[in-house]
Amino acid sequence: MNNITNNANELNLRTILIGLTLSVIMGAANVYLGLKAGMTVSASIPAAVLGMLVIRIISKKPSILEANQIQTAASAGESLAAGIIFTMPALIIIGVWNEFDMVLTTVIAFTGGLLGILFMIPMRKVFIVSNVENLKYPEGIACTSVLEAGQESSDSKDAISIVQGSLIGGIFKVFISFFGLFKGTIEGAFSSGNRIFFFGGDISPALLAVGYIVRLNVSILIFIGGFIGWLIGIPLLGNGLEYLDNPLEGAYNIWSSSVRYLGVGAMVIGGIASIFKVRHGLIEAIKVLKEKNKKSSLDELSTEKDIPSNLINGLSILAIFLVGSVYYYLTGSFSISFLTTAIMILMAFFFTAVASYIVGLVGNSNSPVSGMTITAVLFTGGLLYILGFEGVNGMIATLGVAAIVCCAACTAGDVCNDLKTGYMVGASPYRQQIMQILGVAIASLIMAPILQLLHENTPGGIGGRELSAPQAGLFAELAKGFFGDGQLPWNMVLIGSLIGIIILYMDSFLERNNYSFRLHLMPIAVGMYLPFGLSTPILIGGIISHLILKKNPRKNSDTVLHKGLLFSSGLIAGESLMGVVLALLSSIGIARITLDLNNSTVVFLTSLGAILTIILLYKKANIKHQEPLFKS
Repeated sequence: MNNITNNANELNLRTILIGLTLSVIMGAANVYLGLKAGMTVSASIPAAVLGMLVIRIISKKPSILEANQIQTAASAGESLAAGIIFTMPALIIIGVWNEFDMVLTTVIAFTGGLLGILFMIPMRKVFIVSNVENLKYPEGIACTSVLEAGQESSDSKDAISIVQGSLIGGIFKVFISFFGLFKGTIEGAFSSGNRIFFFGGDISPALLAVGYIVRLNVSILIFIGGFIGWLIGIPLLGNGLEYLDNPLEGAYNIWSSSVRYLGVGAMVIGGIASIFKVRHGLIEAIKVLKEKNKKSSLDELSTEKDIPSNLINGLSILAIFLVGSVYYYLTGSFSISFLTTAIMILMAFFFTAVASYIVGLVGNSNSPVSGMTITAVLFTGGLLYILGFEGVNGMIATLGVAAIVCCAACTAGDVCNDLKTGYMVGASPYRQQIMQILGVAIASLIMAPILQLLHENTPGGIGGRELSAPQAGLFAELAKGFFGDGQLPWNMVLIGSLIGIIILYMDSFLERNNYSFRLHLMPIAVGMYLPFGLSTPILIGGIISHLILKKNPRKNSDTVLHKGLLFSSGLIAGESLMGVVLALLSSIGIARITLDLNNSTVVFLTSLGAILTIILLYKKANIKHQEPLFKS
């Protein structure tokens, strides 16, 4: 495709301002979603729609290249949020920090994101230009289609879908957390002999939307994980006689102290397996990288130029120096700082390549960054343990490496996806890389304040029931297992590992026999580690996407689901951003207003609101109600 166009004015003040604003918004929304659900969703397509709409409003001659630059900056905020919320809250959970260190969190976010961009730049031609047949970049191509359709027409119905979803998601959150008209969770438990039986579901438009976006296969897998942990694991462990007065409390206690560690073991196996699975493709890509001939920058078109190598080297040295300084500040040890910085460089570069390759295969939303970070934690923690490091310094060093690696991997995958879109529309790579750096820089400034705001003003804080931060909790437990009190229930971790191996074997059988349904391990493991209530609305969202696709079997799935995807993105953004707003109001003394409704009334209103939201998502997503993107 690669539409070579006049790109001299694709990067200007209005493009930068709009892109950075969306980077902040998308970053804030994904901080909340990641802490709540243990996953984030790609912001590329919603940002592309909004970018094209804004450009159309303020310009008589809308430019697809300007919209692409806006989308590039916006997605940087979303990707950086994933890297931060998967790792930095672990320092809160293990008790090293009582509150988020604003300066250190910002520096770690910025340097990790910056290294992900810089390390990926030399690989651009390998992964994007030279491997067209092997790496399809499904989300990058979908985003290209959105931009091209938006340039050709003037309809704003897609943007309206995002706004509508945002309003509904925000109102729903206000009804739950401010007025108490809705319950956040409908759940119950009962004991039979020594067994406790539990079932329930969260009431959340954002989680419903997540299920729609990830589709039925992944939604079922998350539910299977929850089923294994909550509906099988808890009853099997017993202890019901200890909680006769409050079986619900007993279910949560058994899960938090034992059952969720099944997910820890399964995620460790999944992380190792995800790296092993792409080994051949990575080896091939590295060979191509070594053999490729570099053209002189004087001979390159603007659509082929990257950021100059001397600038890449200078920024890389600066980032590495900052990281080393951070490690020294945290540990007070030059030897630990030097060693962890060296480990970080090697692992960040390696996982940048891994993330870029995987995004090309399966898309940014499906990239197993958690698995990569688990591998980084295990390698770093094991190496430092062998070398004799211990205690708080060992935990900090391990988590510090994990944070940088995770931010680098998340950002690199996003960069690769955005550069693919840019390549297809004729954008300048070096201008996109500038926008990525600017997007990471502005987003890094808001990570710590939003994390601290949510931690202080959400019941239970980060690590509690509402903001469980599953990945950060996992990394905290692994760090404590290496260097802490060693109180991990290793028997449950081992059982979880065995479950993970069995699932991998079953998935290989499905793959060999060409089954469309697959048993991917990481979603199942996350389902075991999450509160069960989260898996229920995710499953419902996945069922809705399946029903829509089933009604239109002969049409392209991305086209069929497009309208619903935009509405779902709005639901996520609305609920997530309202969660941040309510936390801000709480911090300045504006607490929730209690309406003193009886419980049966609240349950009725909650059920009614949930049903109406499900129906509305189905109607908005139904292809019969969908107009072509930006119809003229």
